[in-house]
Amino acid sequence: MGKGKGFGKTILFGEHFVVYGLEGIPCALGQITTCEVEKITGEKGYELIDNRPENGDYKVKKRGEYDNIINAILNHLKVSGRLKIVLSGDLVPASGVGASAACAAALAEAISDEYKLNLSKEEINKAAYVGETAGSGTPSGIDNTAAVYGGFLIFQKNLSGGENKIENITIQKPIEIVLINSGKAALTKEVVADVKNLRDKNPEAMQIIFDEYVKIVNEGKKALADYNLEKIGQLMDMNQELLRRITVSSELLESIIAIAKLNGAIGAKLTGTGRGGSVIVLTPGKELQEKVADAMKVKGYGVVLTTIG
Repeated sequence: MGKGKGFGKTILFGEHFVVYGLEGIPCALGQITTCEVEKITGEKGYELIDNRPENGDYKVKKRGEYDNIINAILNHLKVSGRLKIVLSGDLVPASGVGASAACAAALAEAISDEYKLNLSKEEINKAAYVGETAGSGTPSGIDNTAAVYGGFLIFQKNLSGGENKIENITIQKPIEIVLINSGKAALTKEVVADVKNLRDKNPEAMQIIFDEYVKIVNEGKKALADYNLEKIGQLMDMNQELLRRITVSSELLESIIAIAKLNGAIGAKLTGTGRGGSVIVLTPGKELQEKVADAMKVKGYGVVLTTIG
């Protein structure tokens, strides 16, 4: 039986912008998706058992996307025969935490293990990206990279098709955050296409937004190096404003952000696709982290208390 894992992720800066070759700053979560793969008798194909934690109708809505991911990876790795695929782990699948990328990374590693392919991290990452492309259309590569490598990264997609830029970031100590699940799944392919259409229709206006984003991510790298948490929070808020302007926020996400800020969060923004999924809230210190989490629980939202860095 082959085994693999993929990290959940969140993004401090970079949703959608990384698709167009701008730098992003993702970081892995402590929660993972695991995958077990076993060759079984039967015709070519697979049996999928999804034992990941339940989250509303996410797994039902996303089943087609996951079938695309799995089939693409099986084809990419030239897998023959029939497989039993079991997904587990403590990462609650939701839009915004890299759930599909964690699955893709875990599956690629498990297939490598079962078939003794001895794939390198780079090769596993490539396979996971192939899966993400089949599931999401035109992913940046940021999610699968965080899922495979873990840690805190600077990521930049090479639009010419060469190697992507991947650099590790080290900070003084981990920072407490709260991830808030909106309870609404987002359809990645649809939202990514909408942003592309917006750019195609008004490239000048989008370029202004891109230029503003570049300033944010550059200041973000410095703020992380200086461990300036207040500045990081301010930049998160600025990044969220840009995400509003490219139409990937929603009333639901904005209401979550407002509650977080009302309870003392020093920064809050959507993370991932948008129009659903999750919100990342910067809450340095256990006391603030628990205060924000409690306020969200009262409103009925699912929360994850974790750290980044």
